[in-house]
Amino acid sequence: MKLPAWALTVLLALASLTATAAETAPWSALREGGHVLILRHAETEPGIGDPPQFKPGDCSTQRNLSATGRAQAQRLGKHLAEQGTGVAEVLSSRWCRCMDTARLAFGKVSPAPELDSFFGESHKAAKQTAALRKRIADFRGPGNLVLVTHQVNITELTGAHPAMGETIVLKIKSGQLETVGRIPPP
Repeated sequence: MKLPAWALTVLLALASLTATAAETAPWSALREGGHVLILRHAETEPGIGDPPQFKPGDCSTQRNLSATGRAQAQRLGKHLAEQGTGVAEVLSSRWCRCMDTARLAFGKVSPAPELDSFFGESHKAAKQTAALRKRIADFRGPGNLVLVTHQVNITELTGAHPAMGETIVLKIKSGQLETVGRIPPP
């Protein structure tokens, strides 16, 4: 069935409004405060997980941010500030790529073991995710809580599979996490 031109115009306008609302919803929420930004670390050097000789306190044994990732983290912090988003606290996985993302984007960061990667160690997922949910539930603002972590942690918490440098904005509603929207990597 062929749609009349006016119907197609209306459908395209509605699609555009829906896309615009999806893009602005996370920013509006962040300007209100009291939300959670869960951010996958910025772009890294190629690879998956960490090398076999990985040591949490030794960045030379880890997969680290690439030059692109360092610039990406700085752009994200600048963009969040330009949008008028207040940041109350920044917590990060202790992995260097996450700590560096947080420092470059926000300047301040506190390590939080519940954000550490459990890639390849799925037996840790439930306990760490429960600790993370408690940390989020205890947040009261003002401002927003920023969590910098890894894809596996975000997927376990939200079901989403974010790209490196992507942010998911969450709110707590009736004790449950609800996704407000996603902010693509800068």
